[in-house]
Amino acid sequence: MFWADELAAAAAGPQVVNDSKTPSGTVHVGSLRGPVVVDTIVRALRDAGIPTELHYGVDDLDPMDAQALLTPDAIERSMGVPLSHVPDPAGDCHPSYARHFAQVFIDTFDGLGIRPDTYYWMSEIYDSGAMDGYIRTALDAAATVREIYVRVANVRHPDNWHPLFVMCDNCGRIGTTIVTGWDGDRVHYECRADLVAWATGCGHRGDVSPFGGRAKLPYNVDWAAKWDLFGVTIEPAGKDLSTAGGSRDRSDAIAREVFGNEPPRNVPYEFLNIRGRKMSTSKGLGASATRIAEVIPPEQLRLLFLRPRPNTAIEFDPEGTDAIPRLFDESDRLAAATAGREVRGELPPDHERLFAVSLVEPDADVASEAAAYRPAFSHLALLEQIPGIDVLERVTTEKGAPLADRERALLDERRAAARAWLEAYAPERARLSVQRDALPAAAEEQLDDAQCAYLATLASTLESAGWDGESVQGALFETAKDHDLPAGRAFTALYLAFLGRSSGPRAGWLLAALERDFVIGRLREAASAAGVRR
Repeated sequence: MFWADELAAAAAGPQVVNDSKTPSGTVHVGSLRGPVVVDTIVRALRDAGIPTELHYGVDDLDPMDAQALLTPDAIERSMGVPLSHVPDPAGDCHPSYARHFAQVFIDTFDGLGIRPDTYYWMSEIYDSGAMDGYIRTALDAAATVREIYVRVANVRHPDNWHPLFVMCDNCGRIGTTIVTGWDGDRVHYECRADLVAWATGCGHRGDVSPFGGRAKLPYNVDWAAKWDLFGVTIEPAGKDLSTAGGSRDRSDAIAREVFGNEPPRNVPYEFLNIRGRKMSTSKGLGASATRIAEVIPPEQLRLLFLRPRPNTAIEFDPEGTDAIPRLFDESDRLAAATAGREVRGELPPDHERLFAVSLVEPDADVASEAAAYRPAFSHLALLEQIPGIDVLERVTTEKGAPLADRERALLDERRAAARAWLEAYAPERARLSVQRDALPAAAEEQLDDAQCAYLATLASTLESAGWDGESVQGALFETAKDHDLPAGRAFTALYLAFLGRSSGPRAGWLLAALERDFVIGRLREAASAAGVRR
């Protein structure tokens, strides 16, 4: 059973699923795993007939802190200030830094089929007074909160520490204040210069009412309070929050012991890694969610995150690799298998369900989507680079029938993705310029007798071979085998003959993208290279 369906089978009664994000700056694509996982859980629950609500929140009252420093967007003078109070750096009419970066991220959701029933902004929740009761309860139970931090996480606070951050009346910072007293009506706070390493407080001291948006609970207390406020029953959390003694364990204990509420079910999920390291926009590891969504269509992007179980790390490096074409290939394999066609290689468990949840629309006609003609991404990337090719006409010919409306939409989507991939991520070997006018000089200079003999035989073989990528690729391998020519040398000969270099994209698809007569003629011309040299 698919992992989300397992969770749904264990659920009882109506469910409220929640997710949230602190808008510290540019959000990398790895951050989309949480929303995709959450959305898939919601789909499984609803498919099981369970009434389910999905909430998505923005923790915009959090300060600009060390997390912001991990992005290229931090503003030094605003360190420690609530993100909702920091001006929009882009000047594009958003009311704050938080609104700008959160909205850029949220704008990717609809295209991925992620449609929360409710969006909320924690600055508005605090301003409304909805958190006032939780603030009072937490302050009254300060000793219990301190004890939980020690017992669960071995984190010790002074005896006069209270679980609240107040906005300083003097400098407006919330990340540099510490509450040292509570009289049941007002709190005493200090804005300390040395409280944190990433911001400098102004030294002001004061007494204020903590209600109505003047203060914010610490993350773990705030999280537990939100669960109670919204009635959350399921909230997945990332690996970094779900470690033993980590944020999730602390919040679970606070929910039970301070607010008297059972915490929601956790579904821990792993990171998206590049070369074994967590994706991080600030360190040059990974693209922004917005940029990658322009290159990878929603169906394939959903598949990227849903292919493994949530607690399995994903290795994905789009820069200068074939990672994106391979993702399309896997998507096409799942579609073919779901449609009942034979595919090569082992399929993942519950592959039909995996294909279904990778589709953008929850109520999509799975059978129709699986049956749709899907030209290979790598093939389209080749066609897009060959002057004079009418791609629509070529793909229609390859299908053998006019494209349906949905198939035409898929083609347009994939062509745009192929162009974006070639521009931003493709390895050099995938970029090509077919030397049509004459046999490249490199072929005349470098082809040996064995390679020329291979090309001569191949020219005859391709006269009757099927003219599609797989058929041509098969002919290339079989002919090389017949000549006892290592595949590497065989493909080098082809690249020299057509591109004038020793490497290139998948050769079968390259040749199939060209006219048969041109390919056969060039092979025979290259095959004579050895004789020309002699």
